[in-house]
Amino acid sequence: MSRVGYARVSSTGQSLDVQLDKLNQVKCDRVYQEKRSGRTADRPEFKACMNYLREGDTLIITRLDRLARSVWHLSQLAKEFEKEKINLIVLDQNIDTGTSTGRLMFNMLASIAEFETDLRTERQSEGIAKAKENGVQFGRPPKLTNEIMQNIYSRRQTGTTISQLAKEFKLGEATIYRAIKAVKKSD
Repeated sequence: MSRVGYARVSSTGQSLDVQLDKLNQVKCDRVYQEKRSGRTADRPEFKACMNYLREGDTLIITRLDRLARSVWHLSQLAKEFEKEKINLIVLDQNIDTGTSTGRLMFNMLASIAEFETDLRTERQSEGIAKAKENGVQFGRPPKLTNEIMQNIYSRRQTGTTISQLAKEFKLGEATIYRAIKAVKKSD
């Protein structure tokens, strides 16, 4: 019966040190660690950890959000752990699924975590909509201004080839054709 730790941070600029210290304090026999977003299924160390776990083992993490991508994913893991008789300990949230209270806390916190994520997404969408109402432009600025398109059109009218225009304006030929077409439409 192994005590297996799993530590994860979302980006390469973040440090695993705090999580690793906590996992070492509880004397994990083996620790898997990676720097990957929790929202992606492409987590090789997580997969290796899940493959390593056997009946009677205990998986130890510092926080629930280090483990799963969503409440649904967390719920799937919980079912799998229960079926395979794998215990889950979440250090920072005092959860031990080996107890009925721990299982209750596990499910409650998972639901709250998903709720918080949904709220954050809603607030972000509302903020974007409000910014658009106020005239904020998102994304990179367009390469083609009206002035540049007029210039391309004029140069084409004087016999400059599409290839020459593409090189001169550092644009693709398809973009040159679109600029010419746009100016023709506006005439």
